[in-house]
Amino acid sequence: MKKHIIVFALLSLFAYKVSGQNLITVDSKLLHFGFTLGLDAMDFGISPSLVVTSKGVYEADVAKITPGFTVGVIGDMRLGEYFNLRTVPAMHFGQRELSFVNISANKSVERLNIKSNILTVPLYLKYSAVRVSNYRPYLIAGGGVAFDFGREREQPVLLNTLDYFVDFGVGWTIYFPYFRLSPEIKFALGFGNIITPLEQRPNDFIADENLHFTRSIDKLTSRLLTFTLNFE
Repeated sequence: MKKHIIVFALLSLFAYKVSGQNLITVDSKLLHFGFTLGLDAMDFGISPSLVVTSKGVYEADVAKITPGFTVGVIGDMRLGEYFNLRTVPAMHFGQRELSFVNISANKSVERLNIKSNILTVPLYLKYSAVRVSNYRPYLIAGGGVAFDFGREREQPVLLNTLDYFVDFGVGWTIYFPYFRLSPEIKFALGFGNIITPLEQRPNDFIADENLHFTRSIDKLTSRLLTFTLNFE
């Protein structure tokens, strides 16, 4: 985190030292493109369902959040002086960990790692404030569809391939002589239940001792926090 802050400060200082405004007419273009790189943190919203087995009563929860990596492309269309319509198809690589606690006996914990390679295809409305020198803050909000290509069918907990989400965030555009750099933070909330019920997995073999993993989850929704650097 300290390294990111130092890099951001140096970039901002460089932009400030450049005399006058850079890229004066760039915001008036109807269409422009770019790319994005950054870090992500995948999470679950979970509604547990207590399940009784011969070993005890199990309850599911999110164990921990592990950082991942994000890369994508940017397509932007100008709607007016302050508004833009944009899409940022991106790949998110990461994993999430669930814990299953036996609450009836010795409080033993079983953990399950779920890896995901998620393609998000969003559509955003971007509102930019008035530009001051070589800086321009903005807000962004929208939604889209997500496809999980990294799910493993043999996992005791299988995620659905398709999900829908809403997304919102803030950013800060810095104008350099030849490009714009925008540090941006976004938070996405999935609103579909992404866990695949056992009855919809007829071709998958799940050992009896692993059935409690899925049965102890009533609803599972996706959450995604991203910090990206947008180059446009």
